[in-house]
Amino acid sequence: MNLSDSQTGGLGLRRISAMEAVLGHLRDAIERGEYAVGDKLPSEAELCRTLEVSRPVLREALRALQTMGLTASRTGKGTFVVAQAVEDPTFGDYAASDLLEVRRHIEIPVAGYAALRRTPENLDHLNHLLDRMERETDTTAWVAMDTLFHLAVAEAAQNPVFRRVIEEIRDALARQSAFLNELGGRREQSNREHRAIVEALTSGSEHDSLEAMSHHLDRVETTLTDIMRPQRTGPSAEGGPGA
Repeated sequence: MNLSDSQTGGLGLRRISAMEAVLGHLRDAIERGEYAVGDKLPSEAELCRTLEVSRPVLREALRALQTMGLTASRTGKGTFVVAQAVEDPTFGDYAASDLLEVRRHIEIPVAGYAALRRTPENLDHLNHLLDRMERETDTTAWVAMDTLFHLAVAEAAQNPVFRRVIEEIRDALARQSAFLNELGGRREQSNREHRAIVEALTSGSEHDSLEAMSHHLDRVETTLTDIMRPQRTGPSAEGGPGA
């Protein structure tokens, strides 16, 4: 089964990657019950042959299924279905819902403090990061800078405890960022939201900075919700993650 015909998004708004096409196919099969809870997925070799994709592409899709909580990998045994619906993805040590809850309580007020306390050096650093992010085409490099951006906002608040908190969740933030960019096409939207945050910090407006960070986290939550929503609502529904 060649998935090349699935390389466009459900609404034709953006092209999706080969990994997304494979993920969509496997996720749909799980949600429809073709693979029931407890079932073992076919071997990597068999899936690569059936779906006509490379092993690296397949492995990315399998990792995404595991992040979504649909499957679990058992060393030496294979990949098994553990749920038939996505509930709460896990990024590193933290569930998405827990991560977002903490981010709202930390990063929104941090943005307000940063607006009042940022230095010219803080703003130069943030603008330099944004310029690099807007030019970057490599997802891995962009994700690394995404976490640096949020650390830089925390630094601008001039309270080392805030930076320490962001450092604690840095790995989870990076995993979440990669997940949203691969499945939700978030990069350009994130760049715009980050630019709005820096503009608010530059203006020194606490209110605008709070609003800009709140909007950014709202969009993160919306994209996560779209990804987690079941792919099929009826027999003729098309697969493919929303953005």
